[in-house]
Formats: sequence, C-alpha cells, structure tokens
Amino acid sequence: MNEAKRSERINSKMKEFKKHTFVICAYKTSKYLEECIKSVIKQTVKSNIIITTSTPNDFIKNLAKKYEIPVFVNEGEKGIGQDWNFGVSKVKTDYVTIAHQDDVYKSTYLEEIVNQLENGKDFVIAFTDYRELKNGEEIELTNNLKLKKVLLFPLRIFKKSKFIKRRVLSLGCSICCPSVTINKKITGEKPYKTELKCDLDWDTWDKMTQYKSNFLYIPKELMQHRIHEESETSNLIENNIRLEEDLLMLKRYWPEPIAKFIMKFYKKAVDTNKI
Repeated sequence: MNEAKRSERINSKMKEFKKHTFVICAYKTSKYLEECIKSVIKQTVKSNIIITTSTPNDFIKNLAKKYEIPVFVNEGEKGIGQDWNFGVSKVKTDYVTIAHQDDVYKSTYLEEIVNQLENGKDFVIAFTDYRELKNGEEIELTNNLKLKKVLLFPLRIFKKSKFIKRRVLSLGCSICCPSVTINKKITGEKPYKTELKCDLDWDTWDKMTQYKSNFLYIPKELMQHRIHEESETSNLIENNIRLEEDLLMLKRYWPEPIAKFIMKFYKKAVDTNKI
C-alpha cells in the first residue's frame, strides 16, 4: 500500500485526534523552525498545533501566519523549563507534545501514540526512539543511541514498575525529550521541573516515576533530533553545565564513588553531541 492510500485509510478512520496538541517552542530565528512546523502538519493523524515563544519577532510571526498557527508569548518567568510549562498551560487538550523547533517528526509519530491509546494503553508519558540529524542528514545510529535502546528495553515489559523506571533512569537519561507526549490529566499544567538548566528533562522523568501510570515506550524511530552548534544543548555541553548536572543526577541514584565511575562513560557519550 503506497503512502497516499495509507494516509487516506488512516484519515478516514480518525481524521484528527482532538485530545492532543503539538506545542512548538520557538526561540529567536531558527532556520530549522519551518521544517519542524511542516513535520507536525504532515502527521497522518491530525491534531491541534500552537507556537509559543519568549522571544517574539517577525520571523516567528510570519511563519505562524503562513501556516495559520496561533502564537502565544511567554511574558512571565523565562528559562527552558519555564517556557515548556508555559506551552503546556496554553493547551486545553489532555495530551501534549512539546516540539523543539530544530527537530523533525516522522509522519506516523502521533498515529503510533493514538494506536496505543485506542488499545487501552494510557500513560503519564509516552515516548519513542529517534535518530540524529547532522548537517541536514540523518546519520547512522551512534553507540550512544544503541546503548539507549538497550537501557530502555525493560520498559517494553515493565511499564508501571516504579523500581524499573528508576533503574532505567539511574544509568542516564535515555528518554528523548522532544519524543515525549505528556498526559496533562495526570501531570497538571506545570509538568516540567525547572531547577536544572540542561538535565531538567531527566529531573522531570524522575519526578514522574512517582505516578502509578505507564512509561509507555514505543521502540520505533519516529523523530529526528538535530545536533548543531547553535542548539542550547550544544551550548550547555560547551560550558560543561551538562556534565555537572549529569553527576548531580547520578548521585541521586548511586553513592558518589559509583556515580563518578559511571561519569567516565558518560563523558564519552556526551562527545557524540559535539559538532
């Protein structure tokens, strides 16, 4: 079955999923923003889309106008986590995906999540595997991404176990933040923790292990995470903030000597995010 017929079949069954919203977090004038917007629009299952920003400008305004997407400006507390929470607060739907402006979603991303919900598999968070983009091209799986798949494997079986969730997180943050869809019914309007600058997503998933609900892992590569020198992650790595926060998080699960031992391997993994 070709892609056109497949899309027609899917759309005839469920033209849109009104309980979900993509929140595209836009910042300054990213040359990758339009590609992100297009990938969200081209989902085989349609949902709501909004753009949020704390740096309003004509570039964002014009793209939003071109694609007829509403824009909400965060005029309150600034920061990555604060911006994400602001986006969630502007959503009226139960399920929310915070889309990072540089990343790209495969057309069946939302379809896969909706299929899980239709099969009765609700969750506090649902997330997928991903690939990396460098210089506009999807690259081969790095050893880091292969390791993440291994670390996440237990969640394919033990979706509700708090112990397993924390053991998975104890060896690093294998959950790709922009691949995550959040169940706002459970998390409320401020799901993201904001104390950390780089590992706020890891910190947030740790908080969410407290909920008696699934960490729903979909082991399919349904998005592309862009690695480039202008990204906030690259800036934080360059300033060693990432490594400092990684050690802080590891010490939450392990005695300090063990945490420092694990960090030796972590530093090698971080190098794959360098340009």
